[in-house]
Amino acid sequence: MPASGLQPLPSRRVCPFMGYARQDRKSSGREPITARLVVDMLANAGADRIMSVDLHTGQIQGFFRGPFDHLVGMPILARYIRENFDLDDLVIVSPDAGRAKTAERYSSLLGCGMAIIHKQRSYVKHNTVEAKYLIGDVKGKQCVVIDDMIDTAGTMCAAAALLAENGAEVIYGLATHGVLSDPAIERIEASPFKQVIITDTLPQTKKSKKLKVLRSRRS
Repeated sequence: MPASGLQPLPSRRVCPFMGYARQDRKSSGREPITARLVVDMLANAGADRIMSVDLHTGQIQGFFRGPFDHLVGMPILARYIRENFDLDDLVIVSPDAGRAKTAERYSSLLGCGMAIIHKQRSYVKHNTVEAKYLIGDVKGKQCVVIDDMIDTAGTMCAAAALLAENGAEVIYGLATHGVLSDPAIERIEASPFKQVIITDTLPQTKKSKKLKVLRSRRS
């Protein structure tokens, strides 16, 4: 206890984007669970409470022994959709099976249609994705592909290409975190996307006419 007799203030760590969140489990023999390492680093640095936005998987909260506040970007993203899209002509698209529940939440909240894309990762080239099958009707519709993050944009752009092949009228991308590792911007520019919308959980230095960053409203 300090000499003044006052209790020390709690140490909180706000991580709008939790780094290495996708490495939350082993997918092959000697892979590390790096998400646990990042949380342990925060704890060892003195954090007794962590706050983050749209974790890749919710079980990351269990890596920390103290309170872990998991915030969601849905309110700001859903508000943007309501204000800028015709909900009667809208289809929310999950780019893979893992995002189906998220897409279903948006679809239920907005009262619009939903579709799911089945994707297959390439075992030849690292970090590449080939979209394979579409479940749902998108012909002549406005489509919004929803994900938690855009890294190299492989998943998003493969999904957009498949939607275009199936007759989608206009295609948008929507994600909380814009990591945008190379060659993300080049892929987005060359894709059928009319616009890709992200939030400001990460600072953005890369520019594109197709990229829109939503700012959180502050009182």
